Amino acid sequence: MPTVAPLDIDGHVLAVEFLGDTPFFASAAGAVHRLEGGEKITEAHQGMLTCIRDPYSESLISGGEDGKVLRIAADGSTTVLAEAPRKWISQLAAGPQGAVAYSYGKSTFVRLSDGTTKEFPEERTVEGIAFAPKGLRIAVARYNGVSLHWVGMSAPPVNLEWKGAHTSVTFSPDGQFIVTTMQENALHGWKMDAKPGAEARHMRMTGYPAKVKSLSWSNKGKWLASSGAPAAIVWPFQGKDGPMGKAPLELGTRANIMATSVKFHPVEDILAIGFIDGMILAVRIGDAKEALLRRPGKGAITSMSWSKSGKLLAFASEAGDCGVVDISG
Repeated sequence: MPTVAPLDIDGHVLAVEFLGDTPFFASAAGAVHRLEGGEKITEAHQGMLTCIRDPYSESLISGGEDGKVLRIAADGSTTVLAEAPRKWISQLAAGPQGAVAYSYGKSTFVRLSDGTTKEFPEERTVEGIAFAPKGLRIAVARYNGVSLHWVGMSAPPVNLEWKGAHTSVTFSPDGQFIVTTMQENALHGWKMDAKPGAEARHMRMTGYPAKVKSLSWSNKGKWLASSGAPAAIVWPFQGKDGPMGKAPLELGTRANIMATSVKFHPVEDILAIGFIDGMILAVRIGDAKEALLRRPGKGAITSMSWSKSGKLLAFASEAGDCGVVDISG
């Protein structure tokens, strides 16, 4: 077994992310705990709803019940990026050139690095936001599909329609595919055809016994892992048509014990799978070989994050039963 450094935090922990080799744990109560020569705490929000890593800088972006959007630096210091009193900020995305997107109600707002903010209204409530990997473009998940907006242009959005409630959205690393989680136990995808005026093609990814709450792309975008079953369901995206007509891999299968969090290793095709009973497995895609990283604990795994080198895996749980696994040995 790899060594585990445990950390107990009171209550539900929403997310864990690494900045450098320091893990940051974001609690629903509003504090951010970091393990840096001991535990250090930043009081961030009056109730936190979401916390993500900015992939373009060494910082976190968080949103709360206090209507604030914060940037949290590696030393724990905070900067207020936006404030919407009496609104709950539960959807965030971080983009290139210091751009940050957040939403409340039926609007998404993109704050640019110079402090200017642009609003993108929808006809229905915003449920998820993602920045495209290239160009300043956002995808907004909503009822009956996804809206695509260019941030720097006043052109009307491109609408990707599919009936039902779409609850989150992600781009593949090459920008060729957009995938949403749905209120029904399914994923929906669109293949973005490069030809001008060409319609995006649909992909249905169904058969889950529960809602999909966690998605993770492999480092080259060949695979998309998902929770929502008693195994990680991993869809192949290496062909030009993605998973259309192909069966997914089922990795780390456990009888009737649901996978709640998935996270691909930053370098290797290895997937960490966290379960509802607190257990964590690492599974290699090539041969489905499994390694136990953590025995069952208190509470479902809510989030996992690898350090940049892939030698450390931090995990968070809904019971505050958190820690860091060292797999370098």
